[in-house]
Amino acid sequence: MNAVPSHWQLHAAARCIRNGGIVAYPTEAVFGLGCDPANPSAVARLLALKNRPWQKGLIVLAGNLQQLDPWLQALSDHYLQKLDKSWPGPCTWLLPASSGCPHWLTGTHDSLAVRISAHPLVRRLCAILDAPIVSTSANSHGQRPARSVLDVRLRFGTRIDFVLPGKPGDQERPTLIRDLASGEMIRE
Repeated sequence: MNAVPSHWQLHAAARCIRNGGIVAYPTEAVFGLGCDPANPSAVARLLALKNRPWQKGLIVLAGNLQQLDPWLQALSDHYLQKLDKSWPGPCTWLLPASSGCPHWLTGTHDSLAVRISAHPLVRRLCAILDAPIVSTSANSHGQRPARSVLDVRLRFGTRIDFVLPGKPGDQERPTLIRDLASGEMIRE
């Protein structure tokens, strides 16, 4: 059963992320694994845990677009309006990365995958951190994602540092991914 996290659990998850740890948390569809996107050691540990190649890049979740400013190129009003129509919500967009965006987030791409989540726990966690977090499904690369705290514990045991209890949203599948510039659907 997924309980609703207490105030102290949200703050403990934030402290864990700040200290370089890996946290599991509910997202719009499944449980995600996250860490501080600015911490290369934490990201490397997360990628190793998932057996995921760094070249693929990662999704970064934020509570608002301003949390992503250092890593994104300036966006036109047209593009900002397009994003406003889908956020907060279960749509991940590929946005043009700035020259300061870490390669461990973009992989071999010149864009950064970002989402302003509609999940209340993700939004609260990003608000407490006043920063974005990495988001990748809680599974080994190519395996079915975890959908409960029990699933997370069975798959990862003590290899992750904190599990934020809660229930994923009603999405049946992981969020769709679209390219902002081309409009192309990358993942449906």
